[in-house]
Amino acid sequence: MSAAADVLALASIEVELSKIEPGACASLKWRGKPLFIKHRTAGDIDLEAKTSLASLRDPETPEQRAQKPEWLIVIGICTHLGCVPIPNSGDYPGGFYCPCHGSHYDNVGRARKGPAPLNLEVPPYKFMSDTLVLVG
Repeated sequence: MSAAADVLALASIEVELSKIEPGACASLKWRGKPLFIKHRTAGDIDLEAKTSLASLRDPETPEQRAQKPEWLIVIGICTHLGCVPIPNSGDYPGGFYCPCHGSHYDNVGRARKGPAPLNLEVPPYKFMSDTLVLVG
C-alpha cells in the first residue's frame, strides 16, 4: 500500500533559480498547488528587515521564512479562504495581493492587511547548489 509512481514523482520538484531575475516571482505547480519562488532584491531584503514584529499578526522574522535572504519560497494560497494571490502587487512593495477579499502580504509573504490570519505557508525545501533548489 505505497503511493503510486505518478504521485511520488510530484512529491518534490527541482527548480533552476538562475532563470528567475531579481525582483521577479516564478509561479510553478507543486502537489497541485501554486508555488511562488521570488528572487528578492537588496531593497526588498532591507525593507522587511526593518519591519517591527509587533506590527505583524503572525510574527515571523525574514530569517525564519527564508533560508537565503534573496529567495522566498511559499505556497501561493491565501490563508484566508484559499484564493491565489498576485505576486508583486498590493500595498507592500514586492509583496502579494489576494484579489478575492483584499489580503495583502509583504515581500516575505507575511500577512499585513486584510482578513488573512496567517502568513503564506513556507513548504519544505533545500538548496542543492547556489542555483538549484529541491522543494518537497
